[in-house]
Amino acid sequence: MEFSIKSASPEKQRTGCVVAGIFEGRKLTEAARAIDAASRHFLTGVLRRGDLEGKLGTSLMLHHVPQVPAERVLLVGLGRERDFHEMAYRSALAAAVKALRSTGAAEAMLCLTDLPLKRRGTDWKVEQAVLAVMDGLYRFDRLKSKPPEPARALRKVTMHVPARNDIAEGTAAIERAAAIAEGVAFAKDLGNLPSNICTPTYLAEQAVEMGRNDGVRVEVLEQKAVEKLGMGAFLAVARGSREPLKFIVMEYRGGKREAPPVALVGKGITFDTGGISIKPAGEMDEMKFDMCGAASVLGTMKAAALMKLPINVVGVVPATENMPGGNAIKPGDVVTTMSGQTVEILNTDAEGRLVLCDALTYVAKYKPAAVVDVATLTGAMVIALGGVATGLFANSDPLARELLHAGEDAWDRAWHMPLWDDYQEQLKSNFADFPNIGTRAAGSVTAACFLSRFAKSYPWAHLDIAGTAWKSGPEKGATGRPVALLAHFLARRAA
Repeated sequence: MEFSIKSASPEKQRTGCVVAGIFEGRKLTEAARAIDAASRHFLTGVLRRGDLEGKLGTSLMLHHVPQVPAERVLLVGLGRERDFHEMAYRSALAAAVKALRSTGAAEAMLCLTDLPLKRRGTDWKVEQAVLAVMDGLYRFDRLKSKPPEPARALRKVTMHVPARNDIAEGTAAIERAAAIAEGVAFAKDLGNLPSNICTPTYLAEQAVEMGRNDGVRVEVLEQKAVEKLGMGAFLAVARGSREPLKFIVMEYRGGKREAPPVALVGKGITFDTGGISIKPAGEMDEMKFDMCGAASVLGTMKAAALMKLPINVVGVVPATENMPGGNAIKPGDVVTTMSGQTVEILNTDAEGRLVLCDALTYVAKYKPAAVVDVATLTGAMVIALGGVATGLFANSDPLARELLHAGEDAWDRAWHMPLWDDYQEQLKSNFADFPNIGTRAAGSVTAACFLSRFAKSYPWAHLDIAGTAWKSGPEKGATGRPVALLAHFLARRAA
């Protein structure tokens, strides 16, 4: 996909489609007014007949608009002007891309990026437009025997900006957004693959391939190396599976040699049955998405490399399946983690924290400036925040604020959850240092409390993406979140 920036007159563009907005009450935006004037008020006549009222997300495709050289003019409803904010802008972009995808237009000019938006500049509007186009055009049909015949593909989108002095800012935003979009698509592809294809071995192979193409150093530790490191918790989870575990380490060196890196740790459970504490059958197919934390770390590493960020980043992924079997861990078993702390396994379906805790101990050797782990960790997080916000826990308020601001910048938002010592009281065991679960109450918090016991030597944050990593229902599929959040977080640090 090719993206560009222009400040030229929309009504004079010779392109496949010009996209302009209409507010409720049939109020034309500046671009729509220019097209209306050039066409001798053709748009006003269409709107007067009631074909489009301006309701948010609606659209109307017009062909052969008089005196306008564009093959088509797409009008998109923006809702009430006083309520036009980030969500409305993104909804309008999604509606525009959906309509464009159904046409034969190979090129389009998007005259939504020039709309005034409180607290948001050209760079934000352009970045969101690029991400919306790439998200709207994304398809995962590689496993179908007869993939649907694609329409004539949209191959070039021009973003319209109000003035020439906005072009440089918009161009930089396109470059950043294109890198993030590649990382998001990479994460989506990995998440959408079924677990009989996306095994721990496949995940490791994809990391190696990504590293080869994008200049990231990748090392994959096998079981013997993991045993030598003493990762008893990770090994315990892997015991039930016939698929060999992989401990994937990625290093991107864009900063000064001596600068401490930021470490990203992603949960890589390529399928989660729950183990001996087996899950109910309903929607268990979606447990292929339990490696979306790992996928987001790989996607973020790709985005950082493509953006050529002047920062050092380490990405770590403990990858395995969680399966029942004759050798699987059982409720009541006690394991010794890499840190030396012992854990009583009360529920084998609380396995994510077991693979993460050893990875959190491992990354301490880098003396990291900060560590962020990403995991589809708890169903409780879905109940608390749904599919809108990612749950954020941290032992450092400044790090939490960085991630919250990065999420606002990327519009890949998180919500700061408590990590108070009061909740640690739930983690008590008669037979080990502590158990791997607390009571049902505040399950996402106690899971984070468990992880915090392995992250005391550095600033650490935990992103619980159980509600945001994928969508269920008719649009089932991985979302690629929180690649955009993490990419902005790294870019802010690099700056």
